[in-house]
Amino acid sequence: ADGSLSGGLSGQHGRLPPSPLKIAPFFYPTPCACLAARRTRQRDTMTLLQLLNQRISAALAAAGCPDASPILQTASRPEFGDYQANGIMAAAKAKKTNPRALAEQVIAQLDLAGIASKIEIAGPGFINIHLDPVFLAGKVSAALASPSLGIEPQSPRQKVIVDYSSPNLAKEMHVGHLRSSIIGDALVRVLAAIGHDTIRCNHVGDWGTQFGMLTAYLVESDNQDAGLALNDLEDFYRKAKIRFDEDAAFADRARDYVVRLQSGDAEVLALWKQFVDVSLTHCEAVYRKLGVSLTRADARGESAYNADLPVIVRELREKGLLAEDDGAQVVFLEEFRNQDGDPMGVIIQKKDGGYLYTTTDLGAVRYRCRELGVDRVLYVVDARQSQHFQQVFTLCRKAGFAPENVQLQHIGFGTMMGEDGKPFKTRSGGTVKLIDLLDEAEERAFQLVSEKNPDLDDATRRRVALAVGIGAVKYADLSKNRNSDYIFNWDQMLAFEGNTAPYLQYAYTRVASLFRKAGEHDANAPVQIDAAEEKALAVALAQFNDVLYHVADEGYPHFLCQYLYQVSTLFMRFYEACPVLKSEGAVRASRLQLARLTAATLKTGLDLLGIEVLEAM
Repeated sequence: ADGSLSGGLSGQHGRLPPSPLKIAPFFYPTPCACLAARRTRQRDTMTLLQLLNQRISAALAAAGCPDASPILQTASRPEFGDYQANGIMAAAKAKKTNPRALAEQVIAQLDLAGIASKIEIAGPGFINIHLDPVFLAGKVSAALASPSLGIEPQSPRQKVIVDYSSPNLAKEMHVGHLRSSIIGDALVRVLAAIGHDTIRCNHVGDWGTQFGMLTAYLVESDNQDAGLALNDLEDFYRKAKIRFDEDAAFADRARDYVVRLQSGDAEVLALWKQFVDVSLTHCEAVYRKLGVSLTRADARGESAYNADLPVIVRELREKGLLAEDDGAQVVFLEEFRNQDGDPMGVIIQKKDGGYLYTTTDLGAVRYRCRELGVDRVLYVVDARQSQHFQQVFTLCRKAGFAPENVQLQHIGFGTMMGEDGKPFKTRSGGTVKLIDLLDEAEERAFQLVSEKNPDLDDATRRRVALAVGIGAVKYADLSKNRNSDYIFNWDQMLAFEGNTAPYLQYAYTRVASLFRKAGEHDANAPVQIDAAEEKALAVALAQFNDVLYHVADEGYPHFLCQYLYQVSTLFMRFYEACPVLKSEGAVRASRLQLARLTAATLKTGLDLLGIEVLEAM
């Protein structure tokens, strides 16, 4: 990952999101055991979770339970070991045998030599696994020796499109685009980091009535230079919208321009291209400030599918899916019912011949599956569009636009709320421009940095303020379960205590400062795990790969946030209990190695979230 991220909000799509997994502090639930086991069979190099799943699954099979799952999770308390296998009771119930007796049989068959130092049965049949410190030391050394920190590519490798940000052009981006932008970019970064072929897609709204309205207003104002007219994009759009709403003759001219645009009129197309260019320039400025990886090349808007829309109507009709209803072309889906219990209709073409964004979304799915050959598409869009996406996905399956083996997923998210519990607005009740929010974040961080470090020169304070301010806004969002609404609070997100970006950024600088003080040290020194705090930290560091798989599979960036907070907290406990610079010889060298991997993990993890770290703060 290169450190940049991407952003936006479409507000047009949706499917009901999956039930979230609950993650308490210092607890990381592992991915589905059957999924991990399947991946294990597909590759020789395994993550820690995959390795344990493979061995326990083999022991269960040898004990007469070939279809049982280990149901592995990290232990909730140190005395219970490092991992717990909780699937014995379900397997025993299916086999109609005593769970503790079955656990004894599984342990008798379980080969964890060189991996676990102790295996024990707890309660009615839980299997507690205590990892071997020598094994963990080897994992730390291997990660340090690897250019990728030991992150193994996920198998099977997929071609994945992440559809995110997607603002409507001809208007400036506002705070409603924040969540889609940063959630989508975090996911595409993680997917790329674990070896998937990723495609960023910014499905911008660049077609339709608003462009006829804007063109009509531009022509009326006798200003053919869209660049000058759109210097204040929001003001220009607002004035055009007032004319459209209040003047029927103007509205008719605007609709005429839409028809001319859609029919390929050269003059109108030239003006449209100016609108799109100016709008994308505004978006690019926001993306740079926000630190997102979307570029102009990633923008493929609604206009890209315009020529395909009549073809989609024809193909739906040929498959017998289309019906005429009051002059409109409609698909009635039995899977969705209205309040009267009748099949819901999805309009594909209006009776005036116009198309809706549903038709464009069908075109996008069709193109991505047939032309790009994707395996998975993630739509990072407001959860309120859930039903829309359920219908689009269902229709794509029925029409054959998307084969069954292609995953279509809606990555829904809740709303960013103001402290009054209502959607975030300006004090006057207006929409907050995203660039204004980011500028305020930087300025607040600058004041904070200036108070804490008044001796720093202005340029350094500005550099720190940008990283801290933007990082704080992004992390405050990404650290929340994306399904939830959350309250936007400046004081909480800029705090240097708790699960915040400033805390993690400062944790990284503390680790980095160790090496400035340590001077020369052996980067290839062997690692030895003796103290409990050393082991706890080493176990967490060994889970990095599995965490990234979990984020990629489930689409929840807050799993990575909680993991990084856990690593930083465990490092602080290690740092307080195990002197690093004051120790000597092999112990000092080993502890520096643990610190080095901690720093690299924090830096890499934050980078995957699109958050910058600093060597000094």
